[in-house]
Amino acid sequence: MDGETVEAGLLTMSNHSNADGESSSVTGIVLLSTLVALCASLSTGCAIGYSSAAETGILEDLDLTVEAYTVFGSIMTVGGVIGSLVNGKLADLIGRRGTMWFSAIFSTAGWFSIAFAKNAWWLDIGRLSIGFSVGIIYYVVPVYIAEVTPKDHRGRFTSANQLIISCGFSLFYLIGNAIHWRTMAVLGAIPSLLQIVGLFFIPESPRWLAKVGRQTDLEAVLQCLRGKNVSVSQEAADIMEYTEMFQKNSGRILDLFQRRYAHSLIVGVGLMLLQQFSGVNAVAYYASTIFMDADFSSSIGTISLAIIGVPAIALSVLLTDKCGRRPLLNVSAAGMCLSSFLVGLAFYFQDHNLCEELTPIFVFIGMLGYGASYSIGIAGLPWVIMSETFPVNIKGSAGSLLSLVYWSCSWIITYTFNYMMEWNSAGTFFFFSAISVLTVLFVTKIVPETKGRTLEELQASISHFH
Repeated sequence: MDGETVEAGLLTMSNHSNADGESSSVTGIVLLSTLVALCASLSTGCAIGYSSAAETGILEDLDLTVEAYTVFGSIMTVGGVIGSLVNGKLADLIGRRGTMWFSAIFSTAGWFSIAFAKNAWWLDIGRLSIGFSVGIIYYVVPVYIAEVTPKDHRGRFTSANQLIISCGFSLFYLIGNAIHWRTMAVLGAIPSLLQIVGLFFIPESPRWLAKVGRQTDLEAVLQCLRGKNVSVSQEAADIMEYTEMFQKNSGRILDLFQRRYAHSLIVGVGLMLLQQFSGVNAVAYYASTIFMDADFSSSIGTISLAIIGVPAIALSVLLTDKCGRRPLLNVSAAGMCLSSFLVGLAFYFQDHNLCEELTPIFVFIGMLGYGASYSIGIAGLPWVIMSETFPVNIKGSAGSLLSLVYWSCSWIITYTFNYMMEWNSAGTFFFFSAISVLTVLFVTKIVPETKGRTLEELQASISHFH
């Protein structure tokens, strides 16, 4: 297809999407599809918050050593890496809905393995299974939601993924001291069980149907998603046209490194690297240690940190389609920069015996500011942008690569954090602050604004198909 044809197609698509109402209508089936997909996000949040909340009970009941529990806590990351290796190809092979069903089976099995565990072996098998599921969920849930949602609501709906993860995390963090660890594991399985049932009542992604050539099913699904009184013929034709154009370019893993996909790849990998090396998982996993090092109450600090993330992410969900992705990412990174710098300054004062009485307050304010700033943008928007910018022919390979980068960097930063803090507490947070400065520059110069554009229009533009 030559450049003039694609340019004309972009203009035609833009005009028709505004004319047929696709850009503004949110139907009941879109809401149901999103809620069913978000069940996996809730299970993910519960899994992230579980190891900290259940630690005391498991250590006492199963007589585990701290080393054995450390393996239990960290093995989910190993499962995440394994899941990231197959998530994209699996979603391309059996569809987005089939992949969510597949991951929900592993999640449910993992939670019940933990709930009825008699020794460390069953705990680790269960946690590994949940990690494998989470590695798939991190990719397929935002992709599915982005592909079924009208363009003017896509950012808000896709951002809800991170909101629900945060809710699950905060829920388990807060109830951990009141509920037995086995009961918590059973509760953790409920969202996955609900999803297994719910998946029978929601449609497959129309973009995946186009990818496998099922045009009749594509039109039927679009009609269901957009409403009976909305004309979907132009949208269906546009999706098929662009999918066929993308499909002419092979979707093998090595094709990711073609020049036409360089921009998308740099944006995706760059955001994942910067997100992790700004210290987000280190702060989440070791918050209590950070507060204790600053002589601040770890219980007050961690509970405050868990609570503040929920309204911050809710604000992000509300603003994503109004303000755009780039402004929220920049505000988020700037807030993380200032907050990390404040925490680093507090530890610098502590190390040099300067204003020591201010150290706990500075660390508390800095940590809350960091948590709120992270939640408003950097937490979920990289996954939103990933789901929007890669064409359908390479989306599976790209999703696997970005997930692998995410989980690998997460492991690196969480593994090295304690050693960095022993080396220099202040220097650790100054490093995180510097990475956040780089994030602002990266977003400003390289990351495209995806608000209000159809997936096909955006992907054709960023991948230079015109």
